[in-house]
Amino acid sequence: MADDMAQVDAVIHQRLHSDVALIQQISHYIVGAGGKRLRPMLVLLFSQALGFKGPERLELAAAVEFIHTATLLHDDVVDESSLRRGRATANAEFGNAASVLVGDFLYSRAFQMMVSVNNLRVLDVLADATNVIAEGEVLQLMNMHDADLAVDDYLRVIRFKTAKLFEASARLGAVLGGASPAVEDECAHYGRCLGTAFQLVDDLLDYEGATEQLGKNVGDDLREGKATLPLLLAMAKGTSSETALIRHAIEHGEVARLAEVVDIVRRTGAIDATRNAARAQAKEAQECLHVLCPSQARDLLIKFCTGAVERST
Repeated sequence: MADDMAQVDAVIHQRLHSDVALIQQISHYIVGAGGKRLRPMLVLLFSQALGFKGPERLELAAAVEFIHTATLLHDDVVDESSLRRGRATANAEFGNAASVLVGDFLYSRAFQMMVSVNNLRVLDVLADATNVIAEGEVLQLMNMHDADLAVDDYLRVIRFKTAKLFEASARLGAVLGGASPAVEDECAHYGRCLGTAFQLVDDLLDYEGATEQLGKNVGDDLREGKATLPLLLAMAKGTSSETALIRHAIEHGEVARLAEVVDIVRRTGAIDATRNAARAQAKEAQECLHVLCPSQARDLLIKFCTGAVERST
């Protein structure tokens, strides 16, 4: 994917241009931090798998990355995060107000890019995705510090906030490739399951990984009062005193006893159970690929299913 992704990066840097110096500075700061670029790659791979090689795929891959970057800027302000991808977040470096406003710039620039491909279906897909993502952000905010959160409600936030853009990225590739509605839906289903698996692993890494590996502070989810699946499972499987400790930590965003919480999460098998849930989602994603003809792109999409789950960063 190196050549295609280099072209996407060229589009990204071209589209980041603004006559407002601070917008340029912050945009390049966060985009230049790197990242896995999974969402743009989904646009490219599904386009390739369905035989589409036009320049529109590059524009939409970049637009998807802009939407993702905008959500990161806003997320870090809401979560009061200080570290992302191994360095200070934009809000820590430039302030909350500038981060929010540059996030708005990236959203609006993404919509300019969508319009440029002159395809109403593309606008439909991405307008729906950005709206659902915003709903997911609000749902997550409502769930903060709720130790009684149901697993289904937790998964709903993941599907809205994270998996929706994976789903939209895969669907865009199918739209560009002229896929039938049935094939398009299977591609979107792949993206939704892959995105869910990816976020489940992100959530378990907050209790399994190290700050140096993750590029973010371990324990951030607990500090923010997020009742993620590892914590919900640990409370269900732990002793009454262990459950009470985790409940108090969630309700008060307490990280002073993080080491004890991590120990409980690991001892109760919540880490393994969460990764197994992610594996089930990845398996479901892989099964959706039966609608694609054998190709290198399809092989890479299969590898994504394993890579999303068996990672440590």
